[in-house]
Amino acid sequence: MIFSSALIETAVNEFARMPGIGKKTALRLVLHLLKQEPAQVQQFSDAIARMRQQIKFCKQCHNVSDEDICSICASHTRNKDIVCVVENIRDVMAIENTQQYNGLYHVLGGIISPIDGIGPDQLNIHSLVERVQQQGTAEVIMALSPTIEGDTTIYYLSKKLKDYPVKVTTIARGIAFGGELEYADEMTLARSITNRLPLENYMQK
Repeated sequence: MIFSSALIETAVNEFARMPGIGKKTALRLVLHLLKQEPAQVQQFSDAIARMRQQIKFCKQCHNVSDEDICSICASHTRNKDIVCVVENIRDVMAIENTQQYNGLYHVLGGIISPIDGIGPDQLNIHSLVERVQQQGTAEVIMALSPTIEGDTTIYYLSKKLKDYPVKVTTIARGIAFGGELEYADEMTLARSITNRLPLENYMQK
């Protein structure tokens, strides 16, 4: 791709570094911004800069937040006896969109995947065990993608929680094995949460 401006080429290359955006899409975005008023472009760039500089991660569940404790954990209307364990922030958003879950969350920050060099120590597992121990959590829902790595993580977490009086369940297999939680449609995901299973039933499948 040949550019008549080094500035545009640099901007295109930066946009193209984002996941799912190729050079042609990046060029369309850059040219769109070029048509906007300077004040609008400045507002756009300021919003991105503020987000990156000021965003926080909830000290309790590791979800993104504007404060030290996210709005979900701070809410007085949520059921604090239930914690839904998810892989990433996108999964929190996907489950929230179903409007069928009213408990809390715990974002692991990934799943155990030796082939990718991700072990238990690199995930937010210790803080989950501490929450269950200190807060007397009644139920932990394993809402991880039904993949080999997801099942491995569920098995590992179940071993970590076995000494505590907490009910461990997992979402029903409404989502095909190998699928990603964030890409499931809202109705399927809602049914999977509502019809969750005791973990021992899931592990026998």
